[in-house]
Amino acid sequence: MKPEIIIPEPLKEGDKVGIAAPAGPFEIEKFERGLAVIGKMGFVPVVDDDVYKRDRHMAGPDKHRAKHLNSLFARDDIKAIVCARGGFGCLRVLPYLDYDLIRENPKMLIGFSDVTALLTTLTQRCGLTGIHGPVVTSLGFADVESKERYKQVLCGDGSPDIEPAEPVVISPGRASGTITGGNLATLCHLVGTDFAPDFSEKIVLLEDVNEAPYRIDRMLTQMLMAGCFENAAGIVLGSFKDCGDEEDIVKVFEDVFDSFHGPIIGGFEVGHGKRNFALPVGVEVELDTEQAILKFL
Repeated sequence: MKPEIIIPEPLKEGDKVGIAAPAGPFEIEKFERGLAVIGKMGFVPVVDDDVYKRDRHMAGPDKHRAKHLNSLFARDDIKAIVCARGGFGCLRVLPYLDYDLIRENPKMLIGFSDVTALLTTLTQRCGLTGIHGPVVTSLGFADVESKERYKQVLCGDGSPDIEPAEPVVISPGRASGTITGGNLATLCHLVGTDFAPDFSEKIVLLEDVNEAPYRIDRMLTQMLMAGCFENAAGIVLGSFKDCGDEEDIVKVFEDVFDSFHGPIIGGFEVGHGKRNFALPVGVEVELDTEQAILKFL
């Protein structure tokens, strides 16, 4: 049985925002630069000593990172949680999260890349919606438009509808459903686990970075053969930064999804590209390739 969808309260200026480090360690200079942006938006970043821990390629041991994230959800004074960075590590904390506690203390979780594992799992396990958007270490380098949309989405100001900068229609059509997904490699690594992504009747967002076309082909093919896209309603493609020639990427999607029944459109400025527009995930949307728009219902 699917959990009831929970949409946390939007933020307002003066709200405290907890900073979590569920994945990789971060560079202090980039981190502080991002914290300054959060402060300029009118929010109060809350940074515990826990986020500065290191354990090889992760920001501390698995159970420690999970415990800190659980503690942020439990705090009444924290109104949202922004992840410090991506990298790797979110997959490893999933078994140690307290999903009952999170469900009873819903808050917006914001991040992308490796944080896709958290966003997807919290929607599937708790019904909790989140925000696919910049992490702290990328906020300091975001352009004006990305920062403006970031605050708009977090505060619930206006419509989060989004159009692709240069639409690339791979499969025409219109479909509606819950939007989910994010980083392709992270989603692929969830397949075969207890936290495997459920794309049934959903609009699936996909993006990635530093993956050659043949590797994107391999990941998509694996997920397709695993049945992940069998009942998906549609696919939205964000940026594929440093993934080779754009025409090659498009050809991969055309080949892999030649029998896909729903709409597929690329060109959205979401992910690791120059712009990373924040998107609510876990909520209802409509994808229309003719109008080239993703509408939030």
